[in-house]
Amino acid sequence: MELRARVNAAVKQAMRDKATHRLSTLRLINAAIKDRDIAARGEGNEQGVGEPEVLAILGKMVKQRRESAKTYEEGGRLDLAERELAEIEIIREFLPKALNDAEVEAAVDAAIAEVGADSIRDMGKVMGALKAKYTGQMDFGAVGGKVKEKLSS
Repeated sequence: MELRARVNAAVKQAMRDKATHRLSTLRLINAAIKDRDIAARGEGNEQGVGEPEVLAILGKMVKQRRESAKTYEEGGRLDLAERELAEIEIIREFLPKALNDAEVEAAVDAAIAEVGADSIRDMGKVMGALKAKYTGQMDFGAVGGKVKEKLSS
């Protein structure tokens, strides 16, 4: 099932279940997708955003909530931190399974071989190849360091 359809089905189910927190998080997801659709239409793409961009939106939402939770914890607001972490779990339901460390290493090696990267100048090509295949499955901030390390040696 398409990701948008899964989110919409989950919204309807949350309404039936009267799960207010879940419903509000799902509505935030829908709003973010629709906002990006509007921006894409402004750029001339009448179809809106595709599945890879929706995955990128969800990944960005998870990252934002992780940062917020950390900030709340540092500020002693554990109740708000717990709420952010609960939202992360709801958003993750729609993301593909995250890759473990060994799978990330293999994906980085494959991307380097695929683009024929041999120096740090090719890092952008490698990251582009990884983002095209693994959006939502890995933390590209952490992967960037691994790519840099492999290309430097």
